[in-house]
Amino acid sequence: MGLRALVLGLARSGVAAARLLAREGAEVVAVDRRRADALAPAVAELLPLGVRFALGSDEPDLLPPADLCVVSPGVPWNGPAVREMRARGAKVVGEAEYAFRFLDEPVIGVTGTNGKSTTTALVAHLLAEAGRSVFAGGNLGTPLSERILEGGRRDVSVVELSSYQLEGIETFRPRVAVLTNLAPDHLDRYPSVEAYWEAKARIFLNQREEDFAVLNADDEAVLRLHAGPARVFRFSRRECPSEGAFDDGEAIHVVGLPESEGEERYVELSPALRGAHGRKNAMAGILAARLLGADPGSVARGLASFPGLPHRLQSVGTFGGAEWIDDSKATNVESAMVALEAFSGPVLWIAGGRGKGAPYAPLRPLLPGRVRLLVTIGEDGPRIRDELGDLVPTVACHTVEEAVRRAAEAVRPGEVVLFSPACASFDQFRNFEERGRTFAAHVRALG
Repeated sequence: MGLRALVLGLARSGVAAARLLAREGAEVVAVDRRRADALAPAVAELLPLGVRFALGSDEPDLLPPADLCVVSPGVPWNGPAVREMRARGAKVVGEAEYAFRFLDEPVIGVTGTNGKSTTTALVAHLLAEAGRSVFAGGNLGTPLSERILEGGRRDVSVVELSSYQLEGIETFRPRVAVLTNLAPDHLDRYPSVEAYWEAKARIFLNQREEDFAVLNADDEAVLRLHAGPARVFRFSRRECPSEGAFDDGEAIHVVGLPESEGEERYVELSPALRGAHGRKNAMAGILAARLLGADPGSVARGLASFPGLPHRLQSVGTFGGAEWIDDSKATNVESAMVALEAFSGPVLWIAGGRGKGAPYAPLRPLLPGRVRLLVTIGEDGPRIRDELGDLVPTVACHTVEEAVRRAAEAVRPGEVVLFSPACASFDQFRNFEERGRTFAAHVRALG
C-alpha cells in the first residue's frame, strides 16, 4: 500500500498539493466542506489522477484514515479536522511545507501584514531584470506545489507567505527572509495580535548563519520578534543602518552589502511604488534582490520599470478630472492607512466590506485635511461611520456600484477617489480581485 494522503481544503493550493501527491504515487483523498457542485472544476482536474473525494463535510469522525495530511492555507490549524488528524498520528504539514521538500533552488520568503505581495513581485522583477530565471508565487497566487509540478530549473523562487502558510512549516528555509511590517490583522482567526505576529515570525524558524533576514527597522514589533542566526539587514526611513537601506525621501541608500564596493544610491522609482509604504517595499526589494546577486544596474532599471500589481494602489484612470484608484487589496485597517498616507488630498475615500474585528480608530488622524468625503459600503459600513463619521461628511451606500455613482456626483477636478476598503470582500464578493474588477468596471463606465 502506498502513502495514504489527505488534503484538507480544495482551493487552489489544495488542488496543487493533491496533484503533486498523486504524481508522487500517494493514495490521495481530498476533503472539503463544500459540495461537489461547488467544486466542479477541482473535481474534474483531480478525478483523472485517481484522487478520491470526501465532500460536503469535514467533520472529524468522517475523515478517512491517512499517514500524511496536507492542509490548505484557508483551513484553521486549531480547527477540529486538523486536531483529529494529529490525534490519529498522521503527519500534518502545510502545502508550502510539503512542496518545499522537492525544491532545489534557493528561496526568498516574504511575509508581513502589508506590502508582501508587492515586495514579492518586485523582488522577482528585479531578479528577472538581472537575467535570473525566477518563480514568483505562494500566497501571491501560484501555489509552490505548482512550481514543483512545472519542473525544470529556476535560479530562485520568490515566495509570499501568509501567517496561515507559516503555521504549517517545519523545514521550510528561506535563503533570504523578508518581514515587511506587523499590524493587527486576522483577529477573526487568531486569539490575539501576539498569536498572529508569532505565526509571522516562523519565517525565521529554520534559517542558518549563512542566510539573511531583511527587517523593517521602523517597526518595533518586527525587531522584537526576529530570532535566529541569520545575518540581519535593516531598512528604515528614520535612521541609516550600518547594514541595510535608508530612504531620505529623495534617494534610497544601500550600505554594507556583502561584496559591495560601497554605498549604492537609487533615485528613480516606478509610480507603483508611490508613497512612504511603496518606498519601504522598494528598500526591502532592493536588499533581497541584491543579497541573491542582482547587480546594481539591473536593480536600478527594475525599480523604474516595475509595473506593480492589480488592485494595489492601481490607477484606473482619470474621470471627471479626478484620478480613481483601485486599492481593493486593502483588506485591513493598516492597508487603508498606507493608502491614505500615499495621497495628500483632497480624497474621496470609499471604504467598507466585511470587517476583521480591528478598530477603525487608528485611521482618525489621517482624515482631517486629507479626506473630503467618506463613502461607506458593505457589512461594516455602519461601524466605519460610527467610528469615523464625525470627522468628515459621510455618505452611506450598500454596493460598490452605488458608491462609485455617489462619488462621481461629488468629486471635483484634481481630487482623488480612493477605493481602499479596510475590510475583506466576502460580504459581497468571492475575493478582493473580483471586488477590484467590479470597482474598475463601474468607474470605466463613467467614461
